Amino acid sequence: MAMPNRPFNREKETPINWRRGIFRLWILASAAWIMGWVIFFVIEWISGTSTSRELLVAPVVLFGPPVALLLFGLATRWAFQGFKVDDRFPGA
Repeated sequence: MAMPNRPFNREKETPINWRRGIFRLWILASAAWIMGWVIFFVIEWISGTSTSRELLVAPVVLFGPPVALLLFGLATRWAFQGFKVDDRFPGA
């Protein structure tokens, strides 16, 4: 059974909010990262193989990569904004 053809109408298309979508992906990836490491640290603590020194490393392992990814995303957005055409200076 063939699907009916729908006319393409650009005015009716919903615009994509890239900033909100990528921020939500960052939230999901960060939550998965933190949950994974928390589960690992809890298992290590229950088994008794962790030391007090590892507790000092835990915040860096948990929150360092998500914060670094957020800063990288902000820097990428800033860099791409440099490519916008500035209407104040025609011909520049």
